[in-house]
Amino acid sequence: MTLDELYNLIEDRKKNKPTGSYVASLFEEGQDRITQKVGEEAVEVVIAANRGQKTELVAEMADLWFHCLILLSSAGIKPEEVLAELEKRKK
Repeated sequence: MTLDELYNLIEDRKKNKPTGSYVASLFEEGQDRITQKVGEEAVEVVIAANRGQKTELVAEMADLWFHCLILLSSAGIKPEEVLAELEKRKK
């Protein structure tokens, strides 16, 4: 799965609010809950990195990226905008 595919799935869940969707429930709970999840996942990434367990770090990083994409969607920002910012920084 690409970041664009995942972002598009998140956008779909935000728009259509399917019953039982975790993503839809986060949008229903609001910005505070979304940012809280990003913070929680970031801490879990740090812990996993310090443990030196590759599998755990990959899983926690996936959770962090997922929640970061939800945060971007909530703010009306597309992943391309973040990638463009990174592109500017490589000079």
